[in-house]
Amino acid sequence: MRASPLIDVAELASALDGTDPARRPALLDVRWDLVQGPRPDLYAAAHIPGAVFVDLDAALAAPAGDRRRGRHPLPDSGTFLSAMRAAGVTSGRPVVTYDDAGGTIAARAWWLLRHYGHEDVAVLDGGLAAWAAAGRPTETGPPAEPVEPGDFSGAPGAMDTLDADQAAALAGDPAGVLLDARQAERYRGETEPVDPRSGHIPGALNRSTRDNVDGDGRFLAPDALSRAFDALGATAQARVGAYCGSGVTAAHEVLALELAGLRAALYAGSWSEWITDPSRPVAVGPDPG
Repeated sequence: MRASPLIDVAELASALDGTDPARRPALLDVRWDLVQGPRPDLYAAAHIPGAVFVDLDAALAAPAGDRRRGRHPLPDSGTFLSAMRAAGVTSGRPVVTYDDAGGTIAARAWWLLRHYGHEDVAVLDGGLAAWAAAGRPTETGPPAEPVEPGDFSGAPGAMDTLDADQAAALAGDPAGVLLDARQAERYRGETEPVDPRSGHIPGALNRSTRDNVDGDGRFLAPDALSRAFDALGATAQARVGAYCGSGVTAAHEVLALELAGLRAALYAGSWSEWITDPSRPVAVGPDPG
């Protein structure tokens, strides 16, 4: 297993320049935003040489359908594995994912690859901005195909998950901590730009993914993350879970928790699934409820 879920620009550049093709990482560009969705246009304008664009909606999530599973349900195995192989991912070759959003989208690819048993996958700390700031080259052009497809195969189960009932139980467990990774105003129910109901799961505590990174989109140091999570009760002695709006940025929370030395479960359905059942309670305001 890779020692850290992050890779910095210098380490990535060295790996890409390496003489051993088998150790040269498969590079996944996972740019996406809440308004426009997948951003192959940004990839075409500038991307790290050798990167392959991965469509979050098509490759890293199942169709939302009637949304009873949330806005970004986990993809079925066939879809995910096929997409990863098409992107050049192999079982014995490192994988690096990146975005332009502080790792909040790239972490979904990281989490899924880990979930399917890939042991050498990392998120580029600081993303494309850090790469460019270091004076590293970029390429332009439409999405490229890898020289040859990968052979990655696996089965889900290597990462912990929660369903709605388990998330509710964790939020109400004195020995558990359920973290809401959305921005504070969404947690409090003051605004909800995407989903039809606002608020949070009763008992959940708020830790926005924005608080896990600095102004340049780089993750805080592990000891700083550890102190922040400890203040919320997320310690080695607690059972910890995370959710967000649709299960994408919550993977970023899981990554931050791992940097702090903590294992956490992902509630993939998240808020967008929670609110589809009118019998599930909703809390508003700054308190867990």
